Amino acid sequence: MSITTSNTRLQQELLRLYSSDDTALATPARAAVLELARPADWSALGAVWRGVQGDLGLPAPAIAVTGSDGFQLWFSLAEDSLAPEAGQLLQALCRAYLPGLKPATRLRLWSAAMDGAAPSLPPQRAGAEQWSAFVAPDLAPVFSAEPWLDTEPGPEAQADVLSRLACIGAAPLRAALLQLQGPRDAVPPAPLPSLPADASEPDSEPRRFLLRVMQDDTVAMALRIEAAKALLQAPR
Repeated sequence: MSITTSNTRLQQELLRLYSSDDTALATPARAAVLELARPADWSALGAVWRGVQGDLGLPAPAIAVTGSDGFQLWFSLAEDSLAPEAGQLLQALCRAYLPGLKPATRLRLWSAAMDGAAPSLPPQRAGAEQWSAFVAPDLAPVFSAEPWLDTEPGPEAQADVLSRLACIGAAPLRAALLQLQGPRDAVPPAPLPSLPADASEPDSEPRRFLLRVMQDDTVAMALRIEAAKALLQAPR
């Protein structure tokens, strides 16, 4: 089956999450895909799916069976321009959660900023009585032995699965990258404004507080980034 331009609920969800217009679904510019195949292994990819949410605080990616030999995680990006950073995120996720696997063997990574053909958006016919499809998280383990549906998935059911998902914004994506890459790989922060010499100035205490938050290694990286931004934006 191929995605048509008819105004269906499933198509609306695909456009909302992965593309910018109904002529671009063949190359979904706002998608990033992590595929694990040969064989399908939900126990391994499920660790990535859980880590994305629990460790990094990002929206859950869609889970799909490929219709042949694997599982996919479909990440939705809020903007086309995030494709390069999404590619970095996929690579960092593999290093963190799938360290024993290499893209050349069982992994396939794709975003619009990476080389290679775009994967086909489910649902698609992959073979005789074999369909790719988006699946609910609680059903994913059922497909480990046979990662396909043997009949065409219903469009309303597919739309229901996608309707629960959200796009990844620029700030959460960059915070997740900083957390995954660690201090050695992270981009050095911009110089911070100096504290006022006179501690009696009205804004002295807020500046001191923000500086303490930004320099505290025990505080979550996302909060430290926000503190640095606030310092940079504060009036001098």
